[in-house]
Amino acid sequence: MVIDYKKIDLFGKSFIQKVILKAPFEFAFPVSEQACFLYMLQGEMLYQFDDDHLNIPANHSLLLNCIKSGKQIHDSNAGSNGEIVIVTFHPEILKRIYESELPLLLRPGNKVTNQSSGKINNDFLIQKYIEGLLFYFENPSLVNDEILILKLKEIILLLSQTRDAETIQVILSQLFSPASYTFKQIIAANIFLPVSVEELAQKNNLSISSFKREFKKLYNDSPANYIKTRRLERAAELLLVSNERITGIAFDCGFNDLANFTKSFHDKYSVTPTNYRLKLNNK
Repeated sequence: MVIDYKKIDLFGKSFIQKVILKAPFEFAFPVSEQACFLYMLQGEMLYQFDDDHLNIPANHSLLLNCIKSGKQIHDSNAGSNGEIVIVTFHPEILKRIYESELPLLLRPGNKVTNQSSGKINNDFLIQKYIEGLLFYFENPSLVNDEILILKLKEIILLLSQTRDAETIQVILSQLFSPASYTFKQIIAANIFLPVSVEELAQKNNLSISSFKREFKKLYNDSPANYIKTRRLERAAELLLVSNERITGIAFDCGFNDLANFTKSFHDKYSVTPTNYRLKLNNK
C-alpha cells in the first residue's frame, strides 16, 4: 500500500520519485525503455527475478534495466514500512543532455552478458547525493531544469566511480545498445575468465537454479564440471604451444589460485603441469 508518493519530472518524464510503502507492499516496474536506480532509505525490499530474489536492505541500492524487466519489488519484513528513492534514466533525456558524446558509463563495452539488474554497494558520496535529493522534495519551489540536469549528470559521475561501475555500465549501456546474447554465446565468451557459476547465472539474467537446469539441458553436464574440464583442456594445450609461465597459463584459463589449478590438473592428467610440459616436449 502506498502511503506517500512524490515525484519530480525532467522534460516531462519522471526523474526522481520518493515512495513510502506500508507493508505488505508490492511495487511493479513495467517493461519500458528506461533504467532505475532504487535507493532503500528505510526498511528492506526483495527484488523478484526468475525464480529467485535479491534482498536490498536499508542504505543499499538496486540498479534495474526496465527494458528486460517487468518485475517487481516487495517488502521482506512485514513489520516495517519501506521508503524508497528512485532515480530514472531515460535514454532520450540522456542523449539530450550529453549533446556531444555519451559518457563511458553509458556506452556499450565488450562484455558478453544479458545482466539487467544488480545490487549496488553504495559509498559515502552516493548516500550524500540521496540526502541532497530529499532536500528538493521538501523545497519543490527551488527545483528547475538546470538543477535537475546537474543532478542527473552527478549521479552518472558518482556511479562511474563506484566499485560496481563495470556492472552498472553493462546495465545502463543496454539503453542505447540493447543487444541480446544466447546462453551458449555467454558461456563461450566467459568460460576462460575467472568468473563463478553464480556470476555466469547473473550474466544470463537467470537464478542459480534456472541456470543449472538450462546448462544441464544444453551441455548434459553440471556447470562446475564442464567449466573445469574445458579450462584444464585449454591449459594443457597452452602448456604445449606456449612458453608462458604456468602461473600465467592458469590465470588465462580462469584459475585464480595456482595451488587449486595444480591439484585439478594432476587429478585429470595424473601429472603436474610442469611435468606434463616437460614430458611431452621431450617426446
